[in-house]
Amino acid sequence: MDDAAGEEEASMFETSHVLGALLASSPLLARAWDRSAAANAAASGFVHGEDGGTVYVGFSGAPAALSAAGAAVAGGGGVFAPVGLGGDATRRIFAPLVAAEPDAAAVGEQVAVQALALQCFLKLCGSPDFQILLDQIRGKAVVFTGHSLGGAIAALAALYYLCISSSSSTFGPAPPVLCVTFGSPLLGNEALSRAILRERWGSNFCHVVSQHDVVPRLLFCPLDTVPAHIIVGMQLQQWPARTHHAGAVTAVTARVADTDRHALRQLIQTHVGAVAMEQKLADPAALSGGPYRPFGDIRDVLPGRRDMLYATFASRCSPGLESPEVAHSCYGDLVLKMPQHLLVKRRLRAADAPATSNYDAGVSLALEASGIHAMVRAHATEASTARQWLKTSKRAGRRPSLNCARLATKLGRITPCRAQIEWYKALFDGELGYYDAFKQRRSPKKFNKANMYRIKLGQFWDGVLAMLDAGQLPHDFHRRAKWVNAARFYQLLVEPLDIGDYHRHNLHRTRGRYLTHGRERRYELFDRWWQEKGCAGVRRGDVASSMSSSAASASRRRRSKYAGLTQDPCFWARVEDAREQTESARSERDAAELAMKLEELQEFEHYSGELVASREVSVDVLAPQSSYTLWVEEWNQLKHRDEVRTILL
Repeated sequence: MDDAAGEEEASMFETSHVLGALLASSPLLARAWDRSAAANAAASGFVHGEDGGTVYVGFSGAPAALSAAGAAVAGGGGVFAPVGLGGDATRRIFAPLVAAEPDAAAVGEQVAVQALALQCFLKLCGSPDFQILLDQIRGKAVVFTGHSLGGAIAALAALYYLCISSSSSTFGPAPPVLCVTFGSPLLGNEALSRAILRERWGSNFCHVVSQHDVVPRLLFCPLDTVPAHIIVGMQLQQWPARTHHAGAVTAVTARVADTDRHALRQLIQTHVGAVAMEQKLADPAALSGGPYRPFGDIRDVLPGRRDMLYATFASRCSPGLESPEVAHSCYGDLVLKMPQHLLVKRRLRAADAPATSNYDAGVSLALEASGIHAMVRAHATEASTARQWLKTSKRAGRRPSLNCARLATKLGRITPCRAQIEWYKALFDGELGYYDAFKQRRSPKKFNKANMYRIKLGQFWDGVLAMLDAGQLPHDFHRRAKWVNAARFYQLLVEPLDIGDYHRHNLHRTRGRYLTHGRERRYELFDRWWQEKGCAGVRRGDVASSMSSSAASASRRRRSKYAGLTQDPCFWARVEDAREQTESARSERDAAELAMKLEELQEFEHYSGELVASREVSVDVLAPQSSYTLWVEEWNQLKHRDEVRTILL
């Protein structure tokens, strides 16, 4: 059996289907739809109420549609243009989403959302009524919901609520919040989707998408081809108060009625299919269609990956759904019929082709329960396409988790290399320390083994980061405690050897200081992972502030014995810099230059003294012949010189 077939057979197809079934069989979707319908009928931008201990907040998209009606009629392409969240106001509101990440520079794409939804949300967010609502719902179970454009605004409100709720504790439990949208147009780009996955908020969003609705799929198309009046007009048709704005509403709805519906469906079919095909490519050269991509969990006719579900768009309407308007307003009936579909338990027909695996049988049952039958002539093409999307989505969706599981096995196999370096360290703790022993190549045989294990461990972690950069690992991989702790232990143990190797080859004289010119990228990323965990770390190029923060952190936690590994992975690089600075100060004749060098040496003396006093260093730092012990002697001798004593005093 090949790998692909093995993944299909071993994968738990039922997982996403059962989770979706649990949600659809509960009264939550029906209650959310009732609140969305009430918001559409209300004059204000949102309505709220409590039901069963849960607060439901429904948002209306009518104000947004009304404000964009003129531009939509005129064919303005900027109505749904993406807007970055990097501005001062939006960065403050959505801080966790726009925070710099390890792969931000490589991706080069900023988090962006559609302009219309953002404009209406910011206006709503500044209202006193909304701020009062936030105070009332704090600490309660909340469901944000909305239909059409109201769903996009509800999603922004949910993101804002998650951001302010998580600001106090980075790794605290997610607040009890769920966002349910019905037929909502796409909100953000791929960077937003990655940011939401990174923050582990994907499960807080559920998008109900009808198989025949054009509104959730229009923004997959290039923006210059998107008929904005379709989205705006269909939203206004759900608004009972539209008769008070006859001019704008009439003009938009007239354009909706004049739209070539067959051409519209063909446009969507082309671009949605192209976007879904991207999921089959490990690294697509360029994104197809428009800039927007889905996020969260999509509840469609079928279970599966987000992009794939949108790809099940039907080119032909079912009876009763001949017009886009009807398909967009059918969610009330759809919510009522979902539990009925879940209760359908048909046996596979004898005429059906026999399933080649349990996985294929599960796919067939899911198709039947959703109302798509391969043996019905009208559904044959549709069922075949849906089956392929389901299989592709399951493979694509599970691959990062499977890669992570395999990587855990490799981590176990590479652990003996780490143990060998720990043994090497223990050999020299009492004499000169493993850093100086490695730099001076003491005991050549032991040095060669330690160097080989150092290289193997570096290759393993470089491979991990390459997989992370290529999107082959889960988006929150760098926040999982197992991997953050493993990376930190590796860094504390092995980076001193890399520093010793750098100085042994005199690269600090040809390339420059290790901290600014010789440090590997993996260590900088591991520092960032550790900082995000809430621990003090070291930032590249900010030595003074990092030393002061590390010293302050060390002073707050006093150990009863010395640490197994020095808690500053760059400690030995700082020692080497201090020794060079001390040597330079001995021959310095310029009083101003000498004063600057002495000030830097005093800062390092204070920093290292705090680490030693709090026992944040390993015993090898205090070995009789270690570089640190030698520097302390050299520094004390320098301080006794008359000109130095004068400057220090």
